Amino acid sequence: MPDVPRILDAVKGPEDLHALTEEELTILAREIREEVVSVTSAHGGHVASSLGAVEIILAVHSLIDSPKDKFIFDVGHQAYAHKLLTGRLDEFDTLRQLGGLSGFPKPSESPHDVHPSGHASDSLSIALGLAKARDLRGGNEKIVTLIGDASIAGGMAFEALSHIGSAQTPMLIILNDNEMSIGHSVGALAKHFGAIRTSDSYRRTREGLQAKMEKSGPVARFFLNWGRNAKDSVKQFFVPNAMIYEQLNIVCTAPIDGHDIHALRETMKICLRMDGPVLMHVVTKKGAGYEPAMEDPERFHGLGAYDIATGASPAKKPGAAPTYTQVFGSALQEEARADERVVALTAAMRAGTGLSAFAEEFPTRFVDGGIAEGHVVGMACGLAYGGAKPVCAIYSTFLQRAVDQVIVDAALAKANVVFAIDRAGVVGEDGPTHHGIFDISYMRMVPGMRMLAPSDEAELANALHTALALEGPVAIRYPRGAAEGVAVPAFESREVFEPGKARLAFVGKGAHGDVPATSHVHDHGEEPRDPGVLALQGSDGVPYVAVLAWGRMVGKAVAAARRLVEAGMDACVWDMRWVKPLDEAAIRAAAAASLVVTVEEGVVAGGAGEGVLAELSRMDLHPEVLNLGIPDAFVTQGTPAELLHLLGLDAEGIEAAIRKQLGR
Repeated sequence: MPDVPRILDAVKGPEDLHALTEEELTILAREIREEVVSVTSAHGGHVASSLGAVEIILAVHSLIDSPKDKFIFDVGHQAYAHKLLTGRLDEFDTLRQLGGLSGFPKPSESPHDVHPSGHASDSLSIALGLAKARDLRGGNEKIVTLIGDASIAGGMAFEALSHIGSAQTPMLIILNDNEMSIGHSVGALAKHFGAIRTSDSYRRTREGLQAKMEKSGPVARFFLNWGRNAKDSVKQFFVPNAMIYEQLNIVCTAPIDGHDIHALRETMKICLRMDGPVLMHVVTKKGAGYEPAMEDPERFHGLGAYDIATGASPAKKPGAAPTYTQVFGSALQEEARADERVVALTAAMRAGTGLSAFAEEFPTRFVDGGIAEGHVVGMACGLAYGGAKPVCAIYSTFLQRAVDQVIVDAALAKANVVFAIDRAGVVGEDGPTHHGIFDISYMRMVPGMRMLAPSDEAELANALHTALALEGPVAIRYPRGAAEGVAVPAFESREVFEPGKARLAFVGKGAHGDVPATSHVHDHGEEPRDPGVLALQGSDGVPYVAVLAWGRMVGKAVAAARRLVEAGMDACVWDMRWVKPLDEAAIRAAAAASLVVTVEEGVVAGGAGEGVLAELSRMDLHPEVLNLGIPDAFVTQGTPAELLHLLGLDAEGIEAAIRKQLGR
């Protein structure tokens, strides 16, 4: 029996949806889900969020004229159906791979992608800007934005809502209410949505109002104005304080089943005809249509390859190293057992930052502030002012949203806040909006900030122990993924590092002499002989390379140095350990080399390597210097290994750059 042709294969662009019946759109929704599951099972992706938004995206594209009309996504991790409907079906199996489709909307990829979304709560501001631009030029295009119930609780979204209510320009806000961000949504607003979802009286009342608005001519204007000035509305009478949006002069619909194409389209037709802003409240199920994702939406928010039949991920190889995130979470629990002042905070990333077990063991000392990094950092500072020891665990790319609080509330106040910066460096398939490559630069510029970049899991546990022992703000950056397989010291054996002191990680072949007393040889080489002598020397006539490295680049640098030694050169590698303050003695020692190389997994501009150059200049030392790191460009998606190779930050690339610099 021949295969039945798919409707999806015939859709070359969103305009093709306009001719489809609602029955055909429902079939198409099933085909889209099958395609999403098929592709993501091979390489992973944001599964649950994309499956939950399929009917919403179909309804929007069946009623608007994209790209003339604008469809804006908040975060954008739910946009897989959008990609499939906008001419990217043939490339969809390259999703999130090096050289393939981005996992998020990307304007350079398609004219249907309005802005490079990837961070939460910015879509409403983008939408209002587009609406204002339309009004200024006398256009008539429709502006539609899709935002989740967790993202709309972010501060930027609330600021935009206030402005949208006063601007009163036509636009449609679709609130995708699935009770989830990555984990379950938190806060009073989430409870507010829950009350609305369960209120039959609200639904009946609001549906009655909408029917009158649609059918009653002049009466519609009366009810529309009543909705916009809803302090005395029937909805408020039945559901106290449920009129938060209409208090802002934004008409809000009753909750609508987000998986019912007919209900979505009928309500959307009304909303798109309004002469002011409308919020369409849509209730969906994260992972809809795929049982494993519905049962475990948090794991299926973002994951690697999985088995379609069971939803199971490949078993971890026996003896595999834990992730840096897991090591951090365990180490923080140990710190909290020893000191009741330790409090853990995160911004809607309890599982992602390794804090689930901490939250279970210390529920009163765990705080999830929702998608509101500025608020979370400000709250951490308040905790510090009150005598607690707060540890803020936030992804590097998201901590960018709280730089003002880091500077003013933490550093200026000299608050005892620890910033645990997860996902530092390249993070892989999520691409440029998620790489953690700017934190070194934005933390280095802050007066009074100290920053550690541990090179393995033992160093991470010691770094956390150090940060909690020091006064004032301290940041620790560590990467995504598996650690190095080094044993973590028992809690009672943890070190408190001296600020600004590095360690010598490798001394190869002819490189010899004495090292600072504050340093120790981690890998192999000669033990210190005379603590007063701060310089290593290379063999006469042999190029001598001194590498200063941070974080997981230390292991890559040691591997590169070994290759250089095997090729007849002399080399040493310093694990700089501290991004700020830098070890002046280690820098002075390195200056004796033929070539000083700095290696960091962050942008070179404003990075640690530039800090070394400044220190050398201050010391009036002028060796040849090569700064390796992220160039002045955004980094694409791909596996971390692929990206480090592409950037020349694996052992092979570091060796090649050094050879090129030396003309060898």
